[in-house]
This record gives sequence, C-alpha cells and structure tokens, in this order.
Amino acid sequence: MNNSWKKIAISPESSIRDALILLDKEALRIALVVDGADQLLGVLTDGDIRRGLLRNCTLQSTVSDVMNPNPLTAEQGTPRRDLVKLMTRKKLLSIPLLKNGKVIGLETLQTAEDSVQYDNPVFLMAGGFGTRLKPLTDACPKPMLKVGDKPILEIVLNSFIRAGFHNFYISLHYMPEQIQAYFGDGSRWNVSISYIYEQEPLGTGGALGLLPDSLPDLPLILMNGDLLTTVDFEQLLQFHTKQKADATMCVRDYEYQIPFGVINGEGNRVIAMEEKPIQRLFVNAGIYVVSPKVRKQVKANQRIDMPTLLEQNIEQQNAVLMFPIHEYWLDIGRIDDYQRAQIDVINLGLF
Repeated sequence: MNNSWKKIAISPESSIRDALILLDKEALRIALVVDGADQLLGVLTDGDIRRGLLRNCTLQSTVSDVMNPNPLTAEQGTPRRDLVKLMTRKKLLSIPLLKNGKVIGLETLQTAEDSVQYDNPVFLMAGGFGTRLKPLTDACPKPMLKVGDKPILEIVLNSFIRAGFHNFYISLHYMPEQIQAYFGDGSRWNVSISYIYEQEPLGTGGALGLLPDSLPDLPLILMNGDLLTTVDFEQLLQFHTKQKADATMCVRDYEYQIPFGVINGEGNRVIAMEEKPIQRLFVNAGIYVVSPKVRKQVKANQRIDMPTLLEQNIEQQNAVLMFPIHEYWLDIGRIDDYQRAQIDVINLGLF
C-alpha cells in the first residue's frame, strides 16, 4: 500500500490547472479530491479533465466541476490479491483505500507498463517544404532543423518510443535523402522505420494510400512531423480503441476576444448586448488516429487532406471523435515558433 497518498490529494476548490500540475508532478495519473477531514469527495484523472473540456470547462474551472464523485474504492484491510483482481477487471491503475469514508491509502497496480509495446503503426508526415521557415529550410528539410541538439523529427520519434511504439513510417518529399541518411532503418533507436516517398505532394492524408498492404490491421496514429507536444499517445490510442472510433482527431482549446461589443437583436429591437465577448473553439491539432477502414479509403496517389477525409466519414455517419489535448503543443511553422521551441524543449524536458 502506498501511504504517501497525500501527495496526490487536492481540494475540490482547486483549479483544473492546479490539478494538471499535480498529475504531471506525481505521475500516478490520479488525484484524490478530499475535504479538510480527508473525506474522499471524488477522484480526478486525465480522462475526467478531457471530458470536462468537451463540456466547455476551462483550465480555470474547479476540480469539483470535472471530478468523478462516485469512484471505485475499497475498505482498509481488503486483501491485496482481491484488489489486484478488482483493478485488473476494471482496468484501473490504482484504487483509494478508505476507513469510515476517510482516505487512509492508495493501492496501485504494479505492472510492467514501461515495457509495454504497441504494434500500431505511427505515420509521421515529413515531406513539407517549410516555406515559412526560409531561409532555414533552403538547404535543410524542416523536420531536420535542430531544436536543442536534436532534429525536430527525432524529438517526435523519441516521444513515441517512450510511450511504447516501435513501428514507424515516415512520408518524404522535400530533400528526402537527408532524413533517410539520419534515421536509416531505425536500428539506432531499436525500432523499425520505413519510408513512403511522395512523387508529388499528396496533402496531409494522401500518403495513407501509399502505405504497404502488409500493415498490421490496427489503428494507425498519424502526426505532422514538425509538432512538439507532450500528448500522452497511450491515452490517445486507448481512447480511440475504447470508444470504437473510426477516426479520432486531437483538438486544442482556442480562445479569442472580439474587440467590440456584440449586439443581439430581433428586427430593429436590441435584445441583448455583450461587451467584448470571448469566443472559445476547438481547433485541429494535427494528430489523428485512423482505423484500417478509414486508412484504406485513400487510394494510391490520391491527393487528399485529413480534414477532407474526416468530413467524408462524418457524411457517411462513421464515428469521428474529438480528443481534446491540454498538454504542451507547438506547431513550428514560423521563425518565432522555432525560436520559442529552443526554450520550451529545455524547460519541458522534451529531449
């Protein structure tokens, strides 16, 4: 039993931002929401936060707005073998232990999680011209620009390797030799890397049609090769699988303020006025999970962007879902983004 449960205790009045800091610091994927007398009020996981964001909660919302108020718990003294069976059956990594409703411990499921391997293909888009980063990209493809002491694409690759992925495909077009010469077959990282060459740019989804027929019949993660992010790829894949999605798009919360007062009216009658309202939208984050069914819809050398492919599946009533990300995310599209990345990669430990 882990008796240091107070390290993951949080009050219901704390903000979601505070909870994210706690979850990241303690790395147990759970926070215990308690009152001043250690009575358990609920639990909070990364998934609870994502669901809250879909309900229009913000990082300033309180923990009580998104917590699970009816978590699975066990009484003090429950045999560990029974707890392990319970956690395994319910697919939980931990379970709070209570005595008269008060938290007295947290039992965790000890697994070889670090050695878990996912056979799901990971497809990294690395064929773009990087026009907005000229002159840096005149003699170097954008994914090979260094952030810190590593190319952007290597940082992306390492983030997937740490999550247990080993089967990689990289799409190429602009200066492909530099990328192939650096990454080779992936043996330097103890993974497999294969290359897909686009004779002509096929859009963000077109390269799917060039993947080999021997690809495993598993969901595929597709990501732009110029993104830096700390997204939990395991949770993304688990979400897609559990929800039986045909496709999953990662989305980011984006807010902007209208600089004028907005007037609502009926005819010439003013009904309501709102001064400089803040609009909140979900925007495409450039990370997707697609089922084999969706992947196979793209024909060889067909030019198509991922949003178009997903729109077609929405029209066909297929399950296209959103996975909101609250983690760090940076699209290195401009010079100032590239300069910012040099600082962020150190502060966030993205090496």
